[in-house]
Amino acid sequence: MRVMVLVKATEDSEAGVMPTTELFEAMGRFNEELVKAGILLAGDGLKPSSQGKRVAFDGPGRTVIDGPFAETRELVAGFWLWEVKDMAEAVEWVKRCPNPMFGPSEIEIRPIYEMADFGDAVTPEIAERERQLRAKTSGQ
Repeated sequence: MRVMVLVKATEDSEAGVMPTTELFEAMGRFNEELVKAGILLAGDGLKPSSQGKRVAFDGPGRTVIDGPFAETRELVAGFWLWEVKDMAEAVEWVKRCPNPMFGPSEIEIRPIYEMADFGDAVTPEIAERERQLRAKTSGQ
């Protein structure tokens, strides 16, 4: 099971407050544990939303919205992509994570759709095309 682990933004992360050396070291040790366990597929921190953009869709129309974006608690400050056996394993790993922020913070875990989740909407042709795309993007 693949999951996206989302580190939620805080006022500090949105203000661009950088982590301490101690937090960098603690996160580095945690990431090393994830790698040794064969769980970590990808992960990174994200710059504040003031440096981002959103593209709003309405039918054929597209509108570009410059950051910063409202509702800091709904923003993402970083992410990991993990391969775990189930949601319980993902929760146990997150509980071992150092607090990624200076004060109270949240980490959200979301399962990633697999092709089988889409049922009959995925034809054999679509499944093969997706398999080829994944192989190209994963370097296989």
